[in-house]
Amino acid sequence: MKKRITLILLAALLILLTACGGGTTASNDLDYIRENGKMVIGYTVYEPMNYTDDDGVFTGFDTELAMLVCEKLGVEPEFIEINWDTKEVELNAKSIDCIWNGLTILPDRLETMEITNPYVLNAQVVLVKAGTEYEDTSSLIDKTLVAEQGSAGEEAILADDNLSLATYVPKTVQTDCLLEVKAGTADAAVLDLTLAKAMTGPGTSYEDLTIVAMLAEEYYGVAFRKGSDAAAAVNAIFEEFLADGTMVALADKYELSLAE
Repeated sequence: MKKRITLILLAALLILLTACGGGTTASNDLDYIRENGKMVIGYTVYEPMNYTDDDGVFTGFDTELAMLVCEKLGVEPEFIEINWDTKEVELNAKSIDCIWNGLTILPDRLETMEITNPYVLNAQVVLVKAGTEYEDTSSLIDKTLVAEQGSAGEEAILADDNLSLATYVPKTVQTDCLLEVKAGTADAAVLDLTLAKAMTGPGTSYEDLTIVAMLAEEYYGVAFRKGSDAAAAVNAIFEEFLADGTMVALADKYELSLAE
């Protein structure tokens, strides 16, 4: 009798966990998202991917693309600003369903997350105040460098023989890096080309900053939970958008280069 009662209780517990979402595995992530009626999208403020424009409208290449993909999937997009350092923790805890925010595809990330095919080409660039003497990365030995903590920019600094000899100060977001260089509290920043092109130059708040070097090229992808079938569904929609010109039009609007 006790054994039978124990089995009944275990079965009830499994039913309860399934009802609460605990029984949802990564392989049927797409069903989980559709049942909720929304895709919860984790992002940080990163122009031109996800940001609020001068009219107070939340927009950007990734923002618009995510909205169009969600429409195809029959769900609503819900954007939640996250801490980039804890992005994978939030993803696995199901606080968010994906990270859609100019995420660089890296080998270690492929091991722990299910990432879509590359869709945008990017590069890490060195950015300084206009008029700064610069020949190559050796010009920044013993200087102060900033990059977003945990970013591809940080990895580029640590991987470069010269930049690794600078004083590196990690920042919370890439826009903080621009502020530091503009204020003169940092000599240079290493950050994404996409953001640097969008936020520097004539007519911007950082028109006195300039790109002096391009480091390694990289590609962006959308990250889901490891093993998630949602990544394949998004890949299929990306293919549709490439074929009908939607992706090209968005890339032109935000002056981005698509992955080939």
